Amino acid sequence: QVQLVESGGGLVQAAGSLRLSCAASGRTFSRYAMGWFRQAPGKEREFVAATNWGGDRIYYADSMKGRFTISRDNAKNSVYLQMNSLKPEDTAHYYCAARFGGVASKIRGDYDYWGQGTQVTVSS
Repeated sequence: QVQLVESGGGLVQAAGSLRLSCAASGRTFSRYAMGWFRQAPGKEREFVAATNWGGDRIYYADSMKGRFTISRDNAKNSVYLQMNSLKPEDTAHYYCAARFGGVASKIRGDYDYWGQGTQVTVSS
């Protein structure tokens, strides 16, 4: 069982930055691939970024490439999402997810555990 707690969301102006954090419980964090997804009101939850267990295989959604950076610190049981050049369309609830086995995926259904999420609001 893994529990995930996101933090770092908030209100930011367009072109600003935020850093989201996700803290995981348990001693087997390094066995999990980690992903970030987001969901805007009235829309499906969509993939943002994912990293494998070692942090050396990383995927991004096309619209986030060059603006968002995912990273993890296995010693701290944490994964991060650095978001730069934020746009109003990035406004959403952002979720952290864990996938047992360590292989990163862009597919929402591949993930075993989810956090409650943190809200990001970008004003124009």
